[in-house]
Amino acid sequence: MTTELRRLRNYIGGEFKDAADGRTTDVVNPATGEVYATAPLSGQADVDAAMAAAAAAFPGWRDTTPSERQKALLKIADAFEARADELVAAESENTGKPLGLTASEELPPMVDQIRFFAGAARLLEGRSAGEYMEGMTSIIRREPVGVCAQVAPWNYPMMMAVWKFAPAIAAGNTVVLKPSDTTPASTVLMAEIIDSVLPKGVFNVVCGDRETGKAMVEHSTPAMASITGSVRAGMQVAESASKDVKRVHLELGGKAPVVVFEDADLAKAVEDIAVAGYFNAGQDCTAATRVLVHESIHDEFVAALAKAAAETKTGQPDDEDVLYGPLNNPNQLQQVAGFIERLPAHAKVEAGGHRVGDKGFFYAPTVVSGLKQDDEIIQNEVFGPVITVQSFTDESQALEYANGVEFALASSVWTKDHGRAMRMSKNLDFGCVWINTHIPLVAEMPHGGFKKSGYGKDLSAYGFEDYTRIKHVMTSLDG
Repeated sequence: MTTELRRLRNYIGGEFKDAADGRTTDVVNPATGEVYATAPLSGQADVDAAMAAAAAAFPGWRDTTPSERQKALLKIADAFEARADELVAAESENTGKPLGLTASEELPPMVDQIRFFAGAARLLEGRSAGEYMEGMTSIIRREPVGVCAQVAPWNYPMMMAVWKFAPAIAAGNTVVLKPSDTTPASTVLMAEIIDSVLPKGVFNVVCGDRETGKAMVEHSTPAMASITGSVRAGMQVAESASKDVKRVHLELGGKAPVVVFEDADLAKAVEDIAVAGYFNAGQDCTAATRVLVHESIHDEFVAALAKAAAETKTGQPDDEDVLYGPLNNPNQLQQVAGFIERLPAHAKVEAGGHRVGDKGFFYAPTVVSGLKQDDEIIQNEVFGPVITVQSFTDESQALEYANGVEFALASSVWTKDHGRAMRMSKNLDFGCVWINTHIPLVAEMPHGGFKKSGYGKDLSAYGFEDYTRIKHVMTSLDG
């Protein structure tokens, strides 16, 4: 007896549709390795239809009042909260994430972020009107940019979708959103929930692969392209968007340094770093996976972290004792394993370093020590449950090592010395610096990096403003 596969569909102009040419792709549950659904493999015709729907809806949505947009987003937040169990179940099947942690650590912030942008919709302000030339009054208008092409990643499919559509819609834009081809289920469910709230065409979902995303970014209709993904994908988006001078919003890779000084609370640092490094199987561009420890406490720290890794559990979504689930797909499992297989002779695997089981894509919590600054695993993003440890001699070397990568998204400093913490936060070349903690995010504060981690901000008023444009209006006082 075969189980019938779930059939996911695009959401275009308020209707659920198959791909125009009927093509589909299999969707695999990474906790089992088994296919559980099919999704449209959308082509140019589907992208054209979604862009046309978004463009047709834009004038009406643009002209709604901020209070109307606020009400709509608050309704979406309430609806997501009311159907939280369904969303969590879909996300867990998408990703293999633990059900309990997804319900407690992802759904509530996601709903809160929608409510934040609902409030932000009513706070868009320009400079006050004034006379900067005799007989003339100048006014600043802040307007939506238009249709936004948005591509979300597979590591946090639901939350990253919210980070994209909520500020865009709050500002008066319309959206065509593509989830990852490996994790479309929760985004399609979100479209089903949103359907009863927003006018047709304001929010559209197109499922597909890399070529689908490329067609969206290269399409002539969008005024802005936004992507969360790899550096390679970001560079391709920036290049494609440059051909018709689209705005680009990029949130790309990370290689967060976690700098632990000799006066840090060692027990707290180890405990928090292990959680921040292994949560979501390390599939987080802000994950605490590159630790720099003062030489005087290096051996003690490594031993404690290896013990914490050994006590950290990965497993099936319904196991309440697990911290994280599987890697997202077999390619990601191969990538993570490859970093460990290619370790130089001077590196030492202190814990883990192997696949767990033969069902699904699970990898053991891993600690690697003895590494040098130019090692591959230090310079490149692993995106898995692997924490590396290096030692440093002084503050200057710690800063050199911390900044000595091409990524610049997030970082943390662990010390009781306030002056040192302030110096490090000033000189760390990263978009976020945490002090004596790592990974908390709030809707009011910006998330985004520098260098090859991209540009533009998610969350906060800064992220909201990214989805607006500024217009100067000057009028003669003579009538």
